[in-house]
Amino acid sequence: MTKPMRRDAARNRDRLLQEAAGVFTEQGLAASLEEIARRAGVSIGTLYNHFPTRDALVDALLPPRLNALDEFAEQAAAEPDPWLAFAGFVERMLTQLTTDRGLLEAFTGDHPAAARLAEACARGMTHFSAVLDRARRAGVIRADATDQNVVHLVWALSLLGENTGASAWRESLPFVLDGLRAGRR
Repeated sequence: MTKPMRRDAARNRDRLLQEAAGVFTEQGLAASLEEIARRAGVSIGTLYNHFPTRDALVDALLPPRLNALDEFAEQAAAEPDPWLAFAGFVERMLTQLTTDRGLLEAFTGDHPAAARLAEACARGMTHFSAVLDRARRAGVIRADATDQNVVHLVWALSLLGENTGASAWRESLPFVLDGLRAGRR
């Protein structure tokens, strides 16, 4: 049985998670852990007491933020039009990924020690596949557009958004979606 955390220790952990969220969103997952500790007002030793590795911090912080994909999947499932369900899912996902650099890096990176993150990413990919499969079965998306093809396009658009701003991916998305529509070769 695990002993309950002291109040000051719990407060420090909460501050570390709050500051890590901000730093990772701004700077990505390679951001300085020292910066996170400094912003939280604790020593780097305190950070390592709570999170012995970077992946442990990532694993504590990001899976709940990836849960947004669950909500996007629910919205897509509730949309009667399979094309609108697909396009809406992609747009919501891009909005999420381009406003949170850490989340983008978590979703596209390799964090072998972050088991909860890997589970959340796998669940997100399952949702994405289900939305794509529905669009394929309805004949509204090119039959030759594999899940991996579409993931690569979303990833490219998210990097475009990260490097040049949201307007760039938003302006490019209609062209990408048009290229994915069935019968648009």
